[in-house]
Amino acid sequence: MSDHLPEKGHSLNGHPAEDEHHGLDPLEPDEPIQNPGLPAHVWRPTDVDPASEKRAERQIAAIFGLSSICAVLFVVAYFTLQTGDTHDTVLDLGASTVALGSSLGFALLLIGIGIIQWARKLMGDHEIVEMRHPARSSDDDREATLGILSQGAEESGVFRRPLVLFSLGGAMTFLLAPAVVLFRDLGPTPSQVEDDQDYPGAGLEHTVWDKGVRVVRDVVGTPIRPSDLEIGDLVNAEPETVFALDDEGEPILEGVPLQIAKSKGAVVLTRMDPKDNTPGKGREDWAVDGILCYSKICTHVGCPISLNERKTQHLLCPCHQSTFDLADSAKVIFGPAARPLPQLPLMVDDEGYLVAQSDFKEPVGPSFWERDNNGSTTE
Repeated sequence: MSDHLPEKGHSLNGHPAEDEHHGLDPLEPDEPIQNPGLPAHVWRPTDVDPASEKRAERQIAAIFGLSSICAVLFVVAYFTLQTGDTHDTVLDLGASTVALGSSLGFALLLIGIGIIQWARKLMGDHEIVEMRHPARSSDDDREATLGILSQGAEESGVFRRPLVLFSLGGAMTFLLAPAVVLFRDLGPTPSQVEDDQDYPGAGLEHTVWDKGVRVVRDVVGTPIRPSDLEIGDLVNAEPETVFALDDEGEPILEGVPLQIAKSKGAVVLTRMDPKDNTPGKGREDWAVDGILCYSKICTHVGCPISLNERKTQHLLCPCHQSTFDLADSAKVIFGPAARPLPQLPLMVDDEGYLVAQSDFKEPVGPSFWERDNNGSTTE
């Protein structure tokens, strides 16, 4: 292999050859430090053997290719493996979770391994000494920096190794496929909305609240009478539907529909002196003895709200401090929220428990659900 070693002043793979002192001459008076005794540079097989260089290039391209295959497998697993109440399993684990995590993990891992191997075997590895300079770079230094960047690009072989470059680009491109697929889970597609209309509360504009649905305490599920609340109280509540069982003792809602019902149907009950309440137009009969019910989901970005200022009847969101006046239709009096909290109309059933008159009259959750392209709120 000594026949392939470059002589001093000659270049190897497009790089200037270094002497054994790496540019530090112990006798040079202008150098700030003397050569500490660095060992002579050892050339790698890929530096002196073109066959080894090509073999390393093919290996790195193969690693990037495997990353692309893993990204494709992620997409295949996403659409083929069954999830939900009845799902495929691997070693008693969800097959979809295992496949998605493994394929995406290996896709990222292989790209990292490929880049590391590229740096270890093909990029220039000679030592560079950089002297300290003032914080502000001079014009000459800036020009020199641009030259160094150009040199670095040349040493990395980006433009001289199209196989590695194109295979890396392909791996990064295929890695976009899992990201695009995951965007599908951010919300239902129009076809999914149509298919999902067979369970209560489906769709963005509806919840499981309906006429006669009881308001029950969160977690425990016990119904609430007006006499259970005192002035100033704030109670976290849910629709009784999320706790209800059918005639055979099975839950009416379970799985994904149950989680959707809980997330959209969460409310807060508050009681105030009826004289303090200023009902909005058409809401004169939505309260029961000063008891009001509002969505628990902030209209800013959907955080759960329960910070109550008892004396002022103000409800605060802990995320971004949006503040709502519960005594005035939950209008926004501070913070980034764009609209009031949706109010649930209440009444009392034959057994004296609080129930809903109907579903919410407007969508619950962040304001963008009901905003048009001009940024105004639609009715």
